Amino acid sequence: MAEPGDVGPRVTHGERAVPGRRSRGLTMRAVVPNAITAAALCIGLTGIRFAIGGDFDRAILAVIVAGCLDGIDGRIARLLKAQSRFGAELDSLADSLSFGVAPALILFLWSLQDLPRLGWFAALALALCCMLRLARFNAQIDVEDQPHKSAGFLTGIPAPVGAGVAFLPLYLYMATGEVIFRDPLLVGPWVVLIAFLMISNLATMSWTSLKPSRSIRIEVIALVGLLAAFLFLEPWWTLAVITIGYLALLPVGWVRYARVKRQRATSAVAVSEQAY
Repeated sequence: MAEPGDVGPRVTHGERAVPGRRSRGLTMRAVVPNAITAAALCIGLTGIRFAIGGDFDRAILAVIVAGCLDGIDGRIARLLKAQSRFGAELDSLADSLSFGVAPALILFLWSLQDLPRLGWFAALALALCCMLRLARFNAQIDVEDQPHKSAGFLTGIPAPVGAGVAFLPLYLYMATGEVIFRDPLLVGPWVVLIAFLMISNLATMSWTSLKPSRSIRIEVIALVGLLAAFLFLEPWWTLAVITIGYLALLPVGWVRYARVKRQRATSAVAVSEQAY
């Protein structure tokens, strides 16, 4: 486990170490990133309130906004040099509630409650696996030998992404109105699958591993701009397409990491032969 003072709020759950010193309290610089984390926590939990009232549009929006805030709090902390143990703990707590508990309850209230026992099991699986993922990450934060991370990959689906992917049936239902997408016999297994992908040991793509070649970077910028526009014009279809695109990248990540493993094995054999 990490010692007190060793970690701070994280960009992608823990890619930032902080000086190993104790502090009597938060510095003024630490207030900004931790306030953003607290805002993400409150917004994510507010999604539950919207779901209770049947307003699933705003419930999903709340979780998405929480995910966006989660993506910037760590970067701001690093820019301000305001990493702290307090921030690390608050970040993990916020993520477990915003991307574990909140999506689980939203999906339960939207569909899974029609099968109270099995539906609740699926919702529990999502919340539990999100928390287990965060606990595993915190336990390994000081471990130097992390093959996935050293190669620029993540282990399993990140918590914010897992929450967004778990909502895929809801996106499709909102876009089409087809009741099949709200069937708990479909939603339940899907949620359980995503839950276990979150705690799996499979290598998944990270931002550092997504490096488009120079010849298509202008096109990538244009595509991002168009996706931003479509989020306002056709939000549900756009979210569904983004989610399906991410799922399509999963096998790509596994193939790329398998190639990295083979290259490492070849290099290790070559070094061993040279040593003899």
